[in-house]
Amino acid sequence: MFALVDGNNFYASCERVFQPELRNRPLVVLSNNDGCCIARSAEAKALGVRMGQPIHEVPSEMRRQLVIRSANFGLYGDLSARVVAILRDAAPRVEVYSIDESFLDLRGIRNREAFAFDLRERIRRWTGIPNCVGIGPTKTLAKLANKVAKRGAGVVDLTEPGVRAAALRDFPVGDLWGVGHKTEAKLTERGITTAAALRDSAYDDILALFGVTLARTVRELQGHSCIELEEVQPDRKQIIVSRSFGARVEDHEAVAQAAATFAEIACEKLRRKGLVASSLTTFVHTDMFRPELRQHHPSRTSTLPAATSDTRAVLYVVRQHIRQMLREGFAYKKAGVMLLDLAQPQSLQTDLFQPATLGDDRLMDMVDRINRRFGRGAVGLGSTRKRETPAWAMRQKLLSPRFTTSVADLPTAICH
Repeated sequence: MFALVDGNNFYASCERVFQPELRNRPLVVLSNNDGCCIARSAEAKALGVRMGQPIHEVPSEMRRQLVIRSANFGLYGDLSARVVAILRDAAPRVEVYSIDESFLDLRGIRNREAFAFDLRERIRRWTGIPNCVGIGPTKTLAKLANKVAKRGAGVVDLTEPGVRAAALRDFPVGDLWGVGHKTEAKLTERGITTAAALRDSAYDDILALFGVTLARTVRELQGHSCIELEEVQPDRKQIIVSRSFGARVEDHEAVAQAAATFAEIACEKLRRKGLVASSLTTFVHTDMFRPELRQHHPSRTSTLPAATSDTRAVLYVVRQHIRQMLREGFAYKKAGVMLLDLAQPQSLQTDLFQPATLGDDRLMDMVDRINRRFGRGAVGLGSTRKRETPAWAMRQKLLSPRFTTSVADLPTAICH
């Protein structure tokens, strides 16, 4: 038996935790460089703001009614970790599915609905994040139950066959977990428009027409669990850090600094996962949304001399790539670094003649410790240091304070 716990309008809800004056007001959170709406409060949805809508396309009269915030991913990640800590304390097994969603194993919990209501209230009281809980015998049904819960009391249990049948009867097939727009269109052509219709479809026909993933969904809708809980996430195959610049950049040194910064972040993520990389790709792009400008979209891939998570080794290759790729007369708008062929260090065959790296590992570990304590960028390599806000920095003109991750931004409590 599974439960799916999902934070409601998560990014917008995070903004409201330390800014209660934003409650009941139409609030949107923008993507990197303050481009598109990536989160909307219920009030903003009611006004007609669409998910992914560029903020400049929102009509001016509507925009005047909105509270707009730049994405504060540090805050969102920290509050997400606090929610997950509550879930791990409440349930024996937890799968963190995304920043705002987690699956729980409810085996052994007798009164599941009471448990869900209590958990929902505990999360709201301890973190300030409103949430909904969906319960079902499969992960697909738990996900469906969660969507139904958002329309009502906040908790829905689809364990009972009668309740489940009623929920599936009118549930749009396009809203099911894993059913994309193209699949929805093909299903609709065949008269399958609801979750109930998909559940009642012939398994072999769905398997032949759509493949094993949708066929598995049919089984899950019928109450047969086919997708296990993943407590330990599988090792990632690659780590990508890329950003669009706040402005077009012609200065090669500035582009190189941006790429070096992204490489540093990628290596930090790599070490956090306990992995090493054997190769990497560096890429840059001019502004693809301005086709009238000169276009240049090069990339370079290299195999590293040895699998590593050492920022210095990665930066050496990234700098070579940048020197090879950049051309005069082009204004670049994006850069990125991809670490590839990731593996656990102990799974690799070592080279007898490879120099020992114990001291290097300790140095990188110390860098990470300092940055975790004092904030990212407190210490790093010279090629990533920024004396002032660079031209390539993201636009975040409407950024809220880092209430939980910066001592300088800690909110003040006044007792009377």
